Amino acid sequence: MDRSEDQILVEELAALGAVSGGSGRLTGLVARLLKKNAHEIDLVLPLPFDDAVQRVVGVLEGAGRSGRSAHLESGRDQEMIRVVAGGGAGGMNPVVVTALVTRGTGNRTEVKLRAAAKEGLIKQRAGEKTAARLAALLSQ
Repeated sequence: MDRSEDQILVEELAALGAVSGGSGRLTGLVARLLKKNAHEIDLVLPLPFDDAVQRVVGVLEGAGRSGRSAHLESGRDQEMIRVVAGGGAGGMNPVVVTALVTRGTGNRTEVKLRAAAKEGLIKQRAGEKTAARLAALLSQ
């Protein structure tokens, strides 16, 4: 990935600060100091690799904000998909969601799902809640 999870979160929060009438630059500086709430979930999908990749892309694109498509990094036996979704109260807290899809044996594909968000004074656990919500959608 060209940008780290932290960089993406800081940029997203700075953009939110600028849109809401505040100083995007100051919001970005403060965002760098905030703790991060991250959660990882390991899944096994009963699908062939290519079908599993399409399923993960579909679910993550549905969770991402409009205008933000899933970013794919391809390999022979792995695909990494990353989107920015909304979490927390009113879906206003940006959450970076990364799925690492790994080829398994037969019709089984492993998915490592990670969701991370910055936490302010009020702990919303947006990373944990988003990871659990998306894992449930992928498991259906």
